[in-house]
Amino acid sequence: MTELALATPRVWSGRRVVIGALVVVTLAAIPVVASPFQTITICYGLVFAIAALGFNLLLGYTGLLSFGHSAYFGTGAYVVALLVKYLGVASMELFVLAGILGSIAVAALFGVVCVRYTRIFFGILTLALSQVLWSLALKLFWVTGGSDGLRVPTPTLLGGLGGPGADKVEFIAHRYYYYVLILFLVATAAMWVIVSSPFGKALQAIRDNETRAEFVGVQVWKYRWIAFVISGAFTGLAGALWVPLNGLTTPDILYWPFSGRIVFFTVLGGFRTFVGPIVGAIAYNYLETYAVGFTVYWQLVLGIVLVLLVLTMPTGLVGTAIQIFERVRRAR
Repeated sequence: MTELALATPRVWSGRRVVIGALVVVTLAAIPVVASPFQTITICYGLVFAIAALGFNLLLGYTGLLSFGHSAYFGTGAYVVALLVKYLGVASMELFVLAGILGSIAVAALFGVVCVRYTRIFFGILTLALSQVLWSLALKLFWVTGGSDGLRVPTPTLLGGLGGPGADKVEFIAHRYYYYVLILFLVATAAMWVIVSSPFGKALQAIRDNETRAEFVGVQVWKYRWIAFVISGAFTGLAGALWVPLNGLTTPDILYWPFSGRIVFFTVLGGFRTFVGPIVGAIAYNYLETYAVGFTVYWQLVLGIVLVLLVLTMPTGLVGTAIQIFERVRRAR
């Protein structure tokens, strides 16, 4: 098996099911055994992992590299902030629903323009359109708060848990963590079903050979557009979940460097694997968190570490682990 083998999902063996169950149990135990800081750091990682899963549907399975996914993350976040400011909404369930719907609307509109093109043209279009939203968030300061952003208090979960009067650290490190974990597991399962379905196989056919896929009856433009919208929905969900963690929504999350972070989550973990983006998002979040605490030159340190990781592990963390496992198995 090569490092590209996981591009096509396979039936899970009993060993994979056991490993998956152990991972879920470990994640569920984190608030009990870890400090609030560590729990919140993992929570951020899970949110970014949802965004990376959505992004990888385009990059890893459809073969489209987007530099504008900050648009959908930011849309999900700003929908939440605007609901709080202008409608006084406090329900996290409504935030999640509105964030997904808002991101779907923006992705559907942008997708009509972008998916007609491939390669660098697709990337430039997604980047340009995302910067339009960033400019609007800055210029319409009487609506969005401009560079000062919009503050979002602690939301309520399931109609009653939490709320503005709750202790934020305790709320985020326990109740909200489990809320994010459940949505992360649901999103992961949903993405697995998508990429394992005939629709997912068609996307991989388009990625491998667009002309051949078109000859066998695959409607390339339509499938790409649907994948684009689904990818935007997952990223918008991540944006909505990110807001209570950060407490402040600013135009920074619509700016192009944030899109670059989403790209790097996926590439760091291994975009030719299903779990690679998840591992990459959590690993990157830890690297950035500890680099910021280690030195004021954290951008330099983080950049050097990430460049070394890419040069030494071009297939990503998960791709490299698969290669090592296969070599050991063959040696035996």
